[in-house]
Amino acid sequence: MSITLNDQDALTLRLAAWGAVSLMSAAGAAGSAHKAATHGSLALTAATGPVGHVITKTPKGVKYGKTVAELADQVLPALTAAVNLLKRQDPAEAGNFRRTVIVAVEAASRSHQGEPGPTMTEMARKITEALDAA
Repeated sequence: MSITLNDQDALTLRLAAWGAVSLMSAAGAAGSAHKAATHGSLALTAATGPVGHVITKTPKGVKYGKTVAELADQVLPALTAAVNLLKRQDPAEAGNFRRTVIVAVEAASRSHQGEPGPTMTEMARKITEALDAA
């Protein structure tokens, strides 16, 4: 089964995926934000399938806001919306998207030495919860 996404749908997927990496980067410890963003971004650009073709590009023209709360207000609902729209067209691609975002979140959280801190752990939980809300 293939998926058909209009421009708005593709933007939603990109905003959700890249925004999840941005949230993890923002939740990282001082000095590790760049590493978190790099590791998470590498995971997104390694995505495969129809989802991979869409999210390999960063979203253009998106204003994420000035605070982590403003970023989360956009990204967390976009994660749920992305999974919902993919489920309607191809449940396997919805699963692919979810796994891709989870891998990116895990890559971002492992970008520093030791275990992820409580802030990153909590952000990862919120992202997973948004993915599973669909």
